[in-house]
Amino acid sequence: MVYAVDFPENLFWINTKEPLTIEKLKGHVILLDFWTYCCINCIHVLEDLKWLEEKYKDEPFVVVGVHSAKFDNEKDIDNIRSAVARYNIRHPVLVDNDHILWNIYGINAWPSFILIDTEGDIIGKASGEGIRNALDREISKALEKGRKAGTIAKNKIEIVFDEWEESLLSFPGKIDIDSKNKHLFISDSNHNRILQVQLEKDDKGKILAIIGSGREGLRDGTFEDAEFKKPQGVVYRDKKLYVADTDNHAIREIDLKNKTVKTIAGKGIQGYMRQFSGDAKQVALNSPWDIAPDKEYLYIAMAGNHQIWRMEIKSGIIENFAGSGVENIVDGKAYMAALAQPSGLDIDDKRLYFADSEVSALRYVDLRTEEVKTLLGKGLFIFGRLNGNFENALLQHPLGLDAVENKVYIVDTYNHAIRVADLEKRKLTTLIYQPIKGICKIDDKECNMLSLYEPNDVVHFENKLYIADTNNHLIRVFDLNSRELKDLIIK
Repeated sequence: MVYAVDFPENLFWINTKEPLTIEKLKGHVILLDFWTYCCINCIHVLEDLKWLEEKYKDEPFVVVGVHSAKFDNEKDIDNIRSAVARYNIRHPVLVDNDHILWNIYGINAWPSFILIDTEGDIIGKASGEGIRNALDREISKALEKGRKAGTIAKNKIEIVFDEWEESLLSFPGKIDIDSKNKHLFISDSNHNRILQVQLEKDDKGKILAIIGSGREGLRDGTFEDAEFKKPQGVVYRDKKLYVADTDNHAIREIDLKNKTVKTIAGKGIQGYMRQFSGDAKQVALNSPWDIAPDKEYLYIAMAGNHQIWRMEIKSGIIENFAGSGVENIVDGKAYMAALAQPSGLDIDDKRLYFADSEVSALRYVDLRTEEVKTLLGKGLFIFGRLNGNFENALLQHPLGLDAVENKVYIVDTYNHAIRVADLEKRKLTTLIYQPIKGICKIDDKECNMLSLYEPNDVVHFENKLYIADTNNHLIRVFDLNSRELKDLIIK
C-alpha cells in the first residue's frame, strides 16, 4: 500500500475551524474530490457526494474537496467561498491554487477522486461522472475492513461549516423582461423560485408574484405548490415564462394568467444522450442552463452535454441541434461542431448567439445555414481580459449575453465585467469593470461605478442594462446615458 500524502501546510481551508491533516483524520475513510467550480462535471458530481455523505453520516467517512482552479478568477478565496455556498457544500475544502496536491497525486482531469482507508493508505483513484455506485462499494468495503482490523475511529470528526447571511435574492441566475408590461423575471436560483417584479421609476421594483414554494424538488402545480431546483434560464414569450430548471434537468412552463407551473421537457434525472429526436418529456436532459425562443422553437443551452438543443413549442418534439458533444471549440456544420459548456443564449432573425463558457468564447449558429461560427475565443485554456479586434480580444468564462442590433452585451463573468462586442467594427470593448475588490459606491471619488461580482446575465431595456449580479445577490441597473450603476431596490 502507498500511504496518503499529507495536506500541504499554509494552504487555505473552507468549512473547517482548523487545518486538517491525514493524521487528524486517521480512522476515517477519506474521499478526496479534486474539482474546480466552473466545471459542469464537477457540479454534477456534488450531488453524488451529498448522497454519499448522507448515507454515511453516522460513519467515520469524510469528503475533502481539493479545489484546483482552472481559471485565474477561481483562485480567489472569496470567489471559492461563494461557490461553496452556492452549491451547498458541507464538507471541508482545501484551496490548492498551485496544484501542489494535484501534481503529487498525478491528477489530470476534473473531477478526480482519491480514496484513503482508515490507516491512511491510498486504496483507489478514479475520475469523471457516473461512478457513485463504484465509490459507494469501495467506501463500504473500507469501513468494514477498518472495523474488522480495529483501525476505525470511534468518533467522527466534527466539521464546522461556514455560515452565510440570508438575503432577498440568493445567487440570482438569469433574468428576462416583458417589455410591454415592464415585468422583470428573476431566477432566484438558490431559493428555488422565480420572482415576477413590476419595474418602477428610480430603479425600484415591486414583487408581483413568487413562483415556487422555495422547497427543492420537481413538482408541478400552483405558484405556491410548485418546486424547482437551482433554476437558471428564464424567457418570456406570449404570456408564458419558460424556465431552464437546471438541477432538475428539465424545462418548465409557467402560465402567468392561470398561475400554474408544468414540466414540458425532461424526466427529472440527468441524461447523457447526445443524439435524440422525439417527445421532450421522454428524454433525460443534462443541465439546461439557458433558453432563447423564436416563433417556432425553444433553443436550449445544454451545458452538461456541451450542446444546444431545440424544442418545437407546438408539438413538444425536442432534438439535438448544435454540437457533437465533444468539449472544444470547433466551427462548422451545427451537428459536427464542438462546443464547451454553452451557458447563455440570445437570438435574432438570423443568428443564435451563445456564450461558450469553458472556451471563453462568443459564438453563434447561423440559423439559415445551420453552421456554427466563432466571433471571440481561442481554446479551453486561453482566456483573459483584453480589448481590441475580435482576433486578439479575450474573455474569461462568460455566462450570459444580450444581442441588440449590431452589438452583443457580454457578461464576462470571471472578469466581473460587462463587455461589448461591436459586430460591425469587429471590436471588443469594456463597458463595466471595477478592478478594486469590494463594493464601491458611486459618490466615492476613487470609483466611477459600483463593482460587479461574478454576474450571470444581462438584458437591455429602455437604454438601461439589467444585470444579475450573482455573487452580490442583487439585480443591478446600468444607465447607458449617465453611466451610473445602481442597485434595483425590490419591495
